[in-house]
Amino acid sequence: MSAPSIPNLLSLRGSRGGFRGRGRGRGGHSHSAAPNHDAIIQGTDTDAAVSRMSAVDLGYLQDPFAQYFVQNSVGGAVRRLPIINRGTYTRTAALDRLISSFLSSTATQKRQIISLGAGTDTRCFKLFSEPNHAGLIYHEIDFPTISAKKLQLVNTIPQLRSIISNPQGENSDWSSTSLPNGCQYWCHGLDLRDLLRDDVRTLSGIRTDVPTILVSECCLCYLETPEAQGVIKYFTEKIPDLAIIIYEPIHPDDSFGKQMVSNLAARRIRMPTLDAYQDSAKQQSRLKEAGFDLVRSLTIGDIWRKWIAEEERERVDSLEGLDEVEEWNLLADHYIVAWGWRGNGFRDWEADL
Repeated sequence: MSAPSIPNLLSLRGSRGGFRGRGRGRGGHSHSAAPNHDAIIQGTDTDAAVSRMSAVDLGYLQDPFAQYFVQNSVGGAVRRLPIINRGTYTRTAALDRLISSFLSSTATQKRQIISLGAGTDTRCFKLFSEPNHAGLIYHEIDFPTISAKKLQLVNTIPQLRSIISNPQGENSDWSSTSLPNGCQYWCHGLDLRDLLRDDVRTLSGIRTDVPTILVSECCLCYLETPEAQGVIKYFTEKIPDLAIIIYEPIHPDDSFGKQMVSNLAARRIRMPTLDAYQDSAKQQSRLKEAGFDLVRSLTIGDIWRKWIAEEERERVDSLEGLDEVEEWNLLADHYIVAWGWRGNGFRDWEADL
């Protein structure tokens, strides 16, 4: 595969919003220039949903809800390249492992997940459909247009409404607070940059007294570095028992990274924090500086080699095969999952991960 055609794992996820907030509310421009850039970033949500559906269709992932977030096209289902499908699978497996470990260690108490730029992410539906995740409070923050669209889908698709039932609210701010097993869902239509404003409205339903994970899958990287820092600070100042999981690209200055940045620029996509947090050491340092006591990180390549069992790797390999092994290794080592935590509720992270 020639360098200009090398794909990037950005297409693996949904747009977080509120910046996408997954659209994730990214930003990175002044508000006068932001609308065009915001629209472009929100558009990556479609890429992510399509990539997720491709991985499901081919057997990499099991996700019965993915189909409801992909528009049917005349040409039928879109099939991503094997290298992209494997990336989608590995990133998803990494977050599943971290979040499952957190939920296991907090099984007897209330716990909270806050997804920044959630977009069309289906994780909340999957978790709420599992009866052993009692007491889970799940928040998603994304641009108002994204949040409103999610409400429309829940209201019109019975399979989604059976999981998040009786949604209350209007337009982009809505919730379902009487779910089975003491669970709650809250959807906030908000540009993440607004969290830095002195007059920012209170986010309804946020608990500051329970163990909480912030999730940023290619969300904060679309903000200017001070804005990304400010969003994290908004939560670290309020929640003592807090963890964060970040998934972002790294190594923008080597030959592969420069091509990756060029590919993004051709789509008018810019990631301001990529220059600030270029490698594993800087990603871990940012979390330390943000107030997390313990920090870890692994590249997507590390996760594939270390976290995915040999038998499972063989199963995934058998789905399509992978001819572009060198390209996979390059691509997978240019994306990282970094996580940090402080306080109670994360003992399994230190023991098992």
